[in-house]
Amino acid sequence: MTLMKRSTRFLVCCFGLLFLVASAVALAGQSSQSQPEVLPTGMMITPTAARGSIFQPLNPGLPDLPQFTADHPVTTAVSPDGNTLLILTSGFNQNHGTDGKVIAQQSNEYIFVYDIRQQPPTLRQVLKVPNSFVGLVWRPDGKEFYISGGGNDNIHVFERGHDEWKEAHDPIALGHESALGLKRHSETEDPKDLFGHPAVAGLAVNPSGTRLLAVNYENDSVSLVDLSTRKKIAELDLRPGKIDPAKKGVPGGEFPFWAVFKGNEKAYVSSLRDREIVVVDLQAAPKVLRRIKIHGQPNKLLLNKSQTLLFAAVDNSDSINIMNTSSDQIVATVKTTAPNGIFPNKGQYKGSNPNSLALSPDEHTLYVTNGGTNSVAVINLARDLDDSRVVGLIPTGWYPNSISLNRDGSVLYVVNGKGSAGSNPRGCRNSMETKSTCASGNQYILQLTKGGFLSLPRPTTTELKELTEQVARNNHFSANLSEPGTTPIFSFLRSKIRHVIYIVKENRTYDQVLGDLEKGNGDPSLTLFKEPIAPNHHQLARQFVTLDNFFDSGEVSGNGWNWSTAARATDNVEKTIAINYAKRGFNYDYQGLNRNINTAVAGVEQRQAMNPAMAGLPDAEDQLPGTADVAAPDGPEDESGAGYLWDSALRAGLTVRNYGFFCDDSRYEEPASSPAAIPLLHDPATGGTRVAFPASPHLLELTDPYFRSFDQRFPDYWRYKEWEREFDQFVKNDNLPNLELMWVNHDHFGTFSSAIDGVNTVETQMADNDYSIGMIVEKVAHSKYAGSTLIFMIEDDAQNGPDHVDAHRSLAFVVGPFVKHGALISERYNTVSLLRTIEEVLGIRPLGLNDAVQSPMTEIFSSDASSWTYQARVPAALRATKLPIPAETTASSYQLRHDAEYWEQQTSGMDFSAADRLDVERFNSILWKGMMGDDQPYPVERSGRDLKNNRKELLRKFSKNAQDPQ
Repeated sequence: MTLMKRSTRFLVCCFGLLFLVASAVALAGQSSQSQPEVLPTGMMITPTAARGSIFQPLNPGLPDLPQFTADHPVTTAVSPDGNTLLILTSGFNQNHGTDGKVIAQQSNEYIFVYDIRQQPPTLRQVLKVPNSFVGLVWRPDGKEFYISGGGNDNIHVFERGHDEWKEAHDPIALGHESALGLKRHSETEDPKDLFGHPAVAGLAVNPSGTRLLAVNYENDSVSLVDLSTRKKIAELDLRPGKIDPAKKGVPGGEFPFWAVFKGNEKAYVSSLRDREIVVVDLQAAPKVLRRIKIHGQPNKLLLNKSQTLLFAAVDNSDSINIMNTSSDQIVATVKTTAPNGIFPNKGQYKGSNPNSLALSPDEHTLYVTNGGTNSVAVINLARDLDDSRVVGLIPTGWYPNSISLNRDGSVLYVVNGKGSAGSNPRGCRNSMETKSTCASGNQYILQLTKGGFLSLPRPTTTELKELTEQVARNNHFSANLSEPGTTPIFSFLRSKIRHVIYIVKENRTYDQVLGDLEKGNGDPSLTLFKEPIAPNHHQLARQFVTLDNFFDSGEVSGNGWNWSTAARATDNVEKTIAINYAKRGFNYDYQGLNRNINTAVAGVEQRQAMNPAMAGLPDAEDQLPGTADVAAPDGPEDESGAGYLWDSALRAGLTVRNYGFFCDDSRYEEPASSPAAIPLLHDPATGGTRVAFPASPHLLELTDPYFRSFDQRFPDYWRYKEWEREFDQFVKNDNLPNLELMWVNHDHFGTFSSAIDGVNTVETQMADNDYSIGMIVEKVAHSKYAGSTLIFMIEDDAQNGPDHVDAHRSLAFVVGPFVKHGALISERYNTVSLLRTIEEVLGIRPLGLNDAVQSPMTEIFSSDASSWTYQARVPAALRATKLPIPAETTASSYQLRHDAEYWEQQTSGMDFSAADRLDVERFNSILWKGMMGDDQPYPVERSGRDLKNNRKELLRKFSKNAQDPQ
């Protein structure tokens, strides 16, 4: 038996054991004493805290993968007779074989069919569809149900046949070519050339069961389908300018998400980007009757039985809106975060992410899933609806997406989208090799964040009180939140520190870089970037604080960048991330661009000035007019899209400078002959050539136009030099900004054949990144701002490699005055607590709910550590490049394992032009093989062991046994 086969068999056994143990714990853990599980966000979950609760994984019963469980269940629906519960997934749900390719029969979305006539629910059937996105609805007679096909632009019809459900017909094709006249999504298309694919989201069926309304998320329209003929009979564009030419350029109806029918002739459609509910008349030719403006982003909708009231879950305002369907007016707004006595939330911080609703049979109680606080809000609906309020909270799994009730309301069914990933020593996604010991592990982070299904009896009043207190503990709710700077150490720091430099890097795990450090809980067998490649990473950890228990709160760059800049991700982000990364549709809408359109500026002429390529955009005036960003979080005082770190600093009257955050990088991809092309200049400031184009309206005037953003052809060394140019000016003029944002991104790697200055291999690009951060620290250390500046560094996520503790564990550095020297700090910190620390240091308000309730990183500081200095180390690997680095003063050498041609050949066909556009699965495997060699297979043990003790012996043993590339 080959090593690969033994490894695979071992993993299957391990996963089987883990699955059985997890299931046993979940089924047995029905007491309120269940132990909390800490999440990478800093919050905790206790899904089995309620009496009689049952928490179980969603296992589709794949013949070749019997222990596989699904991720991202998003929608539930109970049949009209109350006997059947459907659960739909819309997520990653991909498995790869040893050839590195997706196994089609093992890579689907799923509909789980449960019999709920008794408790616990009984799984009767699992159905498969190749693609989906949130849409699930029953026909009123219960004889059929319908599933949205997401990026496949179709609708699946399932009907009852004898004792099981089956898809008896071809899916109903909606026939879109996308909002911009482009063809529908397929995995073979190049996403960088597309402004949007069709994608079906919510579905609604009229009471007579004759017509279905499909919401077209990317086309800003709805399609009306005749269910008897299974044909689309009408299409309605929801954008004002497409309905009335006099309203060209007026925002409206964009990114529609959900729909419900009122009677057979009227429907309500929620629009996420334009924060409205569009009222549609379907009597003859569909038309828009009116638009109900919402304060926040309305997602799922629900009507009461008499259809007199419409309930809308509203993200970004953490509320429920209740509307009178006769007048189409909002009659009540209810906050969903917590009862006022438990958590008054006087700062109005956002982050609960309400995202689904269910009414009790007597319609006196409304249940709402709070995705962001891992809970169900129980709302008492008063006779005077304006007096309705949250009376309790029920704990759930991580990120609940949907709730349903059984017929009499005695049992609640809740699905959650995510789960803790655990360690991922074989942390890669795919490989171009015919045989890969890595690909078959299927340990990419989005493959490990599994969903779950919780069922529980309706709590009694006494139980609800106890459960509410449990949710409060899980989320660190308190009646009194401390204001920034009130703790002694931060009051002290506020008197000393005037400047923060916040650096975000790309995608590395702790073990990948610091696993070989002489202290801390690192696994040297997983370390790719040892001292000759990354000496400054190692020295910064040694000299200041080694944070060996730091977790990135996001899984991938899409939500990682939101967590890294806003301490949260909106429901829209959480719903679309896994689908985007599985290449099942959607553009990368998470760093300012929407559908690859820069909405930092509103007008067509402004957009074309920012990017001449926009001149070819059809119907340009009606393509996302205005500056709204569908993914942006709101600020604590309801400022739309202003929930980022820089927004809080600006509100506090501080100065901000941006180097690369949230920029439109699409012009870097243009061929040299294009008028939109941006040349690769070492010093663009000298010639006045602008190379940075902000994608956030609030960063337009704050961004250094000469600091190149994400472009893997371009060394970080020159990014440092541009930052240094401005830093020297700030020193001269005594006006260093209070907050500097810096994207130093060459540890992402790629674009080897066209990379300049010989920085064209994995080792040299990592060394370039390493030397650049070292020079930044050195520059500050030897300046007049050394005593008043703190530098924070973080990876936006840890998706691109393995870690023996957890797939979220990553690198973080804090450098400067009053940071402890030589300290190993194993306190569990995360992205949110780091942002909270920056807020405390600068004395600015928290960004949202997560950072408002969490503690800063107090343990890293000491008032006695005022003096500090730093000297950047030149990585030995960097001497193979043409960068103008200092002459060698000590004997050191590093032999590159491979040249640029090797890396280019191995990564052939990958797209490195933007963050996470490449096939990360395949790249991670190539990275391991290229750095460690063919004869060093991935470790398979998922132990999570603490390796802090006996480090010297561990490192000696590993160095002796491993074929070290150094």
